[in-house]
Amino acid sequence: MANEKVFEYGIDQLTVGKALAIASGAIKGVISKEARERIIRSQQQVQQIVDDDRTVYGITTGFGILANAKISDEDTRILQHKILQSHSVGVGEPIPTEIAKLMLITKMQALAKGYSGVQLETLERINWHIENDVIPIVPEKGSVGASGDLAPLAHLCLPLIGLGEVIYRGHRYKSQEVLQQFQLQPIQLGPKEGLALINGTQFILSFAVKAVQRMHYCLEVADVIGAMSLEALTGTQAPFDARLHQLRPFAGTQLVAQRLRLLLDDSAIMQSHVDCGRVQDPYSLRCMPQVHGASRNAWLHLKELTEVELNSVTDNPIILSANDTISGGNFHGQPLALPLDYACFAAAEIGNIADRRCYLLLEGKWGLPMLLMKNVGLNSGFMIPQYTTAALVTENKTLCFPASADSIPTSLGQEDHVSMGSISGRKLNQVLDNLEYILAIELLSASQAIEFRHPTKSSAILEFAHEHVRRIVSFAEEDRIFAEDINKIRSIIHDFSFVEAVNTYTSLAGVELNKGYEPFGI
Repeated sequence: MANEKVFEYGIDQLTVGKALAIASGAIKGVISKEARERIIRSQQQVQQIVDDDRTVYGITTGFGILANAKISDEDTRILQHKILQSHSVGVGEPIPTEIAKLMLITKMQALAKGYSGVQLETLERINWHIENDVIPIVPEKGSVGASGDLAPLAHLCLPLIGLGEVIYRGHRYKSQEVLQQFQLQPIQLGPKEGLALINGTQFILSFAVKAVQRMHYCLEVADVIGAMSLEALTGTQAPFDARLHQLRPFAGTQLVAQRLRLLLDDSAIMQSHVDCGRVQDPYSLRCMPQVHGASRNAWLHLKELTEVELNSVTDNPIILSANDTISGGNFHGQPLALPLDYACFAAAEIGNIADRRCYLLLEGKWGLPMLLMKNVGLNSGFMIPQYTTAALVTENKTLCFPASADSIPTSLGQEDHVSMGSISGRKLNQVLDNLEYILAIELLSASQAIEFRHPTKSSAILEFAHEHVRRIVSFAEEDRIFAEDINKIRSIIHDFSFVEAVNTYTSLAGVELNKGYEPFGI
């Protein structure tokens, strides 16, 4: 189609947004003529190394501790097939299908750069999997995040040789069954191809891509919910004054302060208590710019490094020419492991401060009924949902131990320092799972609380946000199964629809919450 959006693997710069768009089908990934020429040239250079019987790691030798074992010409192809089998040792539940698809997309980008010596046919088959949503089953555990994400990438690439399993149209099949359905034959791997397929950081990277997206929306929603809690608690917006934050000009802090000012603009609730005599609000209200903003800075760091990795060559060895190869360590996951762990702390802190606001809403101060319900005693009100936030916050704390702080030697000491970045990526997404529930409970509580300020209204934006919640969850006059409410609200946080609805409303109203802070978007 003439108007179809196209991304050229190996040529165009891949971003988090573009990777997600390819995964969703909004953009079509293609192998351009220029990329094809690079791929073919690199594969011919590898074949020349084999023909010349030169000793080059992974092409005419074994792998890891077996790097000094010379492999004969006739065995080089068998070796590539065997490496996918021997390294398929992942365990645990399958990773989400979207993340496995992102692994295919990011692997395409890295191999299409033309430094890996793979066949064009192999890349075309990977792209066929992407376009037809035939997504490999990849177990979640087994990578130490160095020498590549070996186990998960081996599972990812098993279907290329007719092995392993895939998800197709919502069902799980043996790969060979789906290939036969499409009348396709398994790929016959050439020299180095197996190694190129399993070397790389695409497991870590794909979890990072998804975490960048999810954490971005959590940070956006945290500002909106925090502003609603502030309104319900009749807090002041004075700590969000731009002049204050110019004196300590962290970008994330300034952005959050700007967002809070705009979210609270023209609020009748805010105007109703300007002379109330309260000198200061608790930190969880007053310090939202500093706390939310610090987490935004951590998010931005992760995003920037993720996008460097999205456009990097991370296998080993690198083929510069038939006479120039480099065996190095571009597969090592440390550059992503550290920012993933940092982002893990940052996400957990958003949940921590949100739980504090949930607690404040229950105290029965500043005109709110205790436990946010008038008839307590017979009713427990909103006391018990805060137990859940307390539990989730503590669980997140236990997940904050940095996986990258540990290393265990593998390959009989040849690979003696590993990143554990695969664990960092999975852990961050676990923390984000919990954070979405914490934010859902604060949004449920703030929506209940703000109604006790009516008929005095908040700002137009926050009233819209409140009405959006009320479309799926009603005001609670008495106790009910609040888990049902929590799950409903979590769903509109998890699928990003709550933030997108608020952003659409503000845009139509001519308000740009993030104006001047372009790097903080995806």
